[in-house]
Amino acid sequence: MNPINPINHGINLVLIPEEKYSDYRYDVIFNAYKWDPQVEDQSTISKHIALINRETADQLETWAEQLSEETMLMEEALIHNTKLAKKLGLPDKIYKTLHKLRNYDRNQNVRLMRFDFHPTTTGWAVSEVNSDVPGGMAEASVLPQIALKYLNNEYKPGINTANALFEAFKNKINKDGVIAFVHATSYSDDRQVMQFLSDYFNDKGINTIFAAPDHLKWVDKKAVSMIEGQKFDIDGIIRFFPLEWLISLPKMSNWNGYYDCETTSCNHPVAIFAQSKRLPLIWDKLGVEIPAWKKLLPVTKEPKSIKPQDIQNDQSNGIEWIYKPALGRVGEGITVKGAIPEKERLKIEKDARKYSIDWVAQQMFMSQPLPSTDNTSYHLCLGVFTVNGKRAGFYGRISPYPLIDSKAKDIPVLISL
Repeated sequence: MNPINPINHGINLVLIPEEKYSDYRYDVIFNAYKWDPQVEDQSTISKHIALINRETADQLETWAEQLSEETMLMEEALIHNTKLAKKLGLPDKIYKTLHKLRNYDRNQNVRLMRFDFHPTTTGWAVSEVNSDVPGGMAEASVLPQIALKYLNNEYKPGINTANALFEAFKNKINKDGVIAFVHATSYSDDRQVMQFLSDYFNDKGINTIFAAPDHLKWVDKKAVSMIEGQKFDIDGIIRFFPLEWLISLPKMSNWNGYYDCETTSCNHPVAIFAQSKRLPLIWDKLGVEIPAWKKLLPVTKEPKSIKPQDIQNDQSNGIEWIYKPALGRVGEGITVKGAIPEKERLKIEKDARKYSIDWVAQQMFMSQPLPSTDNTSYHLCLGVFTVNGKRAGFYGRISPYPLIDSKAKDIPVLISL
């Protein structure tokens, strides 16, 4: 095994032996809840393992904790100044519901976030926080344990994300309470996430039920289950259903009850503020110090503020601008040259300038491809989870091009002893 080279950001990409990959893949499918390991004709189970030195892991986790605290402070500031949220590109129905957040208490709820870090030619950068319904929890919890079978004992998994989430709930709900796992019940991708967490919580002694978002009703701001006509109290909610999807539910679902819900929730809808990629456009008006965000996130601007002549001048100085949808997920709609068709890129840029409120412009960082032991190189994204502001595990994905989207491959992350 090659030693970790500092010029590669303290990371090695090591190939799983070809003769063992089939066993590894089946192990991931059946034991890491990766039921659908394909996107179109692409496998999403990597043949590599990411090995990180301890110094790099500690630095990323420290930054994630700093970013998490700064994010929660910005959320709490926005609760009391929702007029600023008009610039976040939120749907009108959500904006009109934000007043219900006034009694939000972070200590009553469980706050789960995932910060996506990228090795670049000038150091590390953060592309975003997955603030609302971050995925990758099984991959952060089980995948590293499976990968250990193919290495010696020089490495170990990071923090088990599912266990961090369990511990956070264990201290906030009744011993015999019930947690509702809210998700789009007809989607296998969503169900595999919820099934993993539910099995983990059940094994640890917490009761769970599966629920569609409209299966919960609200009595005195507390969640009540109405599944199959049976009515009983819910002690906790883990939601894997994006907030912007809730507004498409029938009016009788009373989806806005989630916003002033007093039942312990992960994540409470306060997460919508940071889910918007446009948050940097207003953060200087919030009266909150955010040095970690300003150090790690590339310069972000209103799309319509960037004129064609500015783009030409910036390009001559080595600066490229990319456009992102305000509420985009899994890399959709991001204009990285060479990673999407040129026709699509030009259309997105036109839409971003025309419908500026729905987009954000950001200086593009130069992702540093990392070599692997099979003489290929990949772009890496390391997601660092936090639970209630504390480090809670690593989620890795790799791609042959500098855009981490739905076709990126899940890669286990192990840390040197």
